[in-house]
Amino acid sequence: MNKPLTRLFVLVLVMFALLVGFTSRWTIFEAGSLRANADNHAPFIESLRVQRGAILAADGTTILAESLRNHDGTYRRVYPFGKLYAPALGYYDPTYGSFGLEDYRNSSLAGSPPQQSSIIDQLEGKRTNGDDVVTTIDPHAQQVAFQGLAGRDGAVVAMVPSTGAIKVFAASPTYDPNLVRTQAGQNALKNSTDAALVDRAAQGQYAPGSTFKIVTDIAAIDTGKYTQNSVLNGDSPITVSGQPLANDSGTSYGPVTLSDALTNSINTVWAQVALGVGAPALQTYMNRLGFYSKLPIDLPSSEISESGVRFPGRSGYLPLTSGADVGRVGIGEGGLEVTPLQMVMVAAAVANNGRLMVPHLTKSVLNADGQTVETIKPQLYSQVMKPSTARTVGAMMENVVKDGTGTQAALAGVRVAGKTGTAQDCSNLALIACQYNQDWFIAYAPVNDPQIAVAVTVSHQLNGFGGTIAAPIAKAVIQALGIGATG
Repeated sequence: MNKPLTRLFVLVLVMFALLVGFTSRWTIFEAGSLRANADNHAPFIESLRVQRGAILAADGTTILAESLRNHDGTYRRVYPFGKLYAPALGYYDPTYGSFGLEDYRNSSLAGSPPQQSSIIDQLEGKRTNGDDVVTTIDPHAQQVAFQGLAGRDGAVVAMVPSTGAIKVFAASPTYDPNLVRTQAGQNALKNSTDAALVDRAAQGQYAPGSTFKIVTDIAAIDTGKYTQNSVLNGDSPITVSGQPLANDSGTSYGPVTLSDALTNSINTVWAQVALGVGAPALQTYMNRLGFYSKLPIDLPSSEISESGVRFPGRSGYLPLTSGADVGRVGIGEGGLEVTPLQMVMVAAAVANNGRLMVPHLTKSVLNADGQTVETIKPQLYSQVMKPSTARTVGAMMENVVKDGTGTQAALAGVRVAGKTGTAQDCSNLALIACQYNQDWFIAYAPVNDPQIAVAVTVSHQLNGFGGTIAAPIAKAVIQALGIGATG
């Protein structure tokens, strides 16, 4: 080969090497920085052409969210059931961001455009579609819970005690995630007067009323300071922290057992029990149940509220040992605030022999071929109490449904354990003299083989109590999950 041809050959090799070098630099070695460049819109445009994975109900066939192809080859996110699943799913939009399970499971759902795939896939222009996420939610029970709320401010959460799987995650008012795709829809949601974007199941904070007596009961029995047969004075009123405390309707009961005091939800007895247990011990059991912590459900941390006690004039939740009115906290008052998610965990811990499982909304993740790539396994959150304590407390809760304030949750042929709660609802400044109630009911069933735990709360109720407003909703949800006759 003569010298001119040699020089030409070398020049071509150098030019080819430079071409490969610069191409590799931007497509491989510095692809990340290129995608991160705010002036580079190519990744955003490419992401619109990747089909996001679907979100499915627990049955694996009911589609709760899917991405449909537009005429220009891009995809749009669609929610076939509108508001029904918004508290759990949240929403996804490439312009306005993501919320809820859509956000938490985004790494699985999103898939990847060519520049984020392997080199071979890049050369072939392949896109990797997102994985499908199968939830734990039961479609029928979710519908029954949502209908039970009937547009009223509140929430329903149902959980399998032995696994932590969430079967119902309903709230009202809520929003239609299909509206997120437009600026007008975004503005309407953000400016809504009913705070529709607040997930009342995991973010709503309410006074629990007498449902919290179950926590006080757990501490009382598990520490050995009381038994279900301990006798206390149920007279009304009594003085607690320098202020009078009365029973419902001012009824005085005289000497009663602790079990009867739960059946009839006697405030003066349970305030005495809380004081007898003491702030440090009650705080210990609250911590074991997840109070004062962000519960580890598969939702973004920013969308999970803590439960705890607020002190007048002091910010945040402070431990009981900071000077709480322990007697009133023990009956679900005294600045105590809880979420429905927190209270279903209380019922679930009793149902599961004292073992509290981590709650979760995801059942599994499937790839585009339908193969399972991830399965969510049950995980222990804490051992809250001894199994013997759980059985005792459960038996006391069963009496509430048999003979006490929770009879409207009774099911023929099924043993149901529950506890009612009715707290003053002063959250709306337009409500005069706190005439409205925050109604609650927590339960599990069947007592002899617990399959589901439920928490229901309904706000701003003028006429009605936990036993008349919330308990029938819990009963309907339990039936919807196949427990007890539905006729």
